Amino acid sequence: MLQESSTTIRDERNSRKAPLSETEAIELLAKVETVRIAKGRKSVEQPASETTPEDLKGRSGNFRAPMVRRGKILLVGFNAEALAALL
Repeated sequence: MLQESSTTIRDERNSRKAPLSETEAIELLAKVETVRIAKGRKSVEQPASETTPEDLKGRSGNFRAPMVRRGKILLVGFNAEALAALL
């Protein structure tokens, strides 16, 4: 999907080898205005100011992957439609 849209990846990180910390999640939320959290086929959009690091975690307690930031929007978790709309 990324290749089809000619998207350039600036920073890529393996969440298993280098998991995101709570501090990094807070810093990431400070850089965006809108957060779209994908849970299966659903996608919930909310202001970043109302989002906590706990909102970005899945059932396992780990941060959802992938996290894709484009401009002031952060997409958390995989949802093909939401990712296509973001790109």
